[in-house]
Amino acid sequence: MIRWILRVVAFSAAGVGLAWAVERWLGARQRVGDGDPVPDPIRSTIEIGAPIEQVWVRLADVERQPEWMHDLKWVHLTTRGPVRVGIRAVGLVRILGMSVEDPVEVTEFLPPHDYAIRHDGHFRGTGVFRLEALDNDRTRLTWDETLIPPILPNLLGLIQAPLLGRVFQADLERLREQLEIESVTLPA
Repeated sequence: MIRWILRVVAFSAAGVGLAWAVERWLGARQRVGDGDPVPDPIRSTIEIGAPIEQVWVRLADVERQPEWMHDLKWVHLTTRGPVRVGIRAVGLVRILGMSVEDPVEVTEFLPPHDYAIRHDGHFRGTGVFRLEALDNDRTRLTWDETLIPPILPNLLGLIQAPLLGRVFQADLERLREQLEIESVTLPA
């Protein structure tokens, strides 16, 4: 039993040491200038069969975002008034079995084209939505999300990108489905 415990401790220590070494190596490769490196954003894009104004209204309705963002369980505005630059909110995000509160602040709000937030919680970063009218009834929505993990940011950032990329794309597909159903049911 003691041998088994010693093996587990040794294996765990080796794993932590390897993760730390990879983190330092990745950080040294990415370092530019004196500032901390910022990972490339996770980009998701979709075309939605709905007018840009309809897409904007749903996207900018912060408290309804859990309807299409699968891992966002709830969100509440903590600042009074309509959504605008400077408004703050907090949400509960559950990703990969972990729940974490995510305080955010709206940093850009230019209807119906640009909407951005800054994450101020354990995972720092930004979320940027850009809408482009393709014609009167179709909109392209591009979502760039940059998240910096609180520990081993270089290593975990590398690992999280492909996983979260699929999650964010599925979120946009859910939003498209909801908006296209609404677009069909709305009176002309």
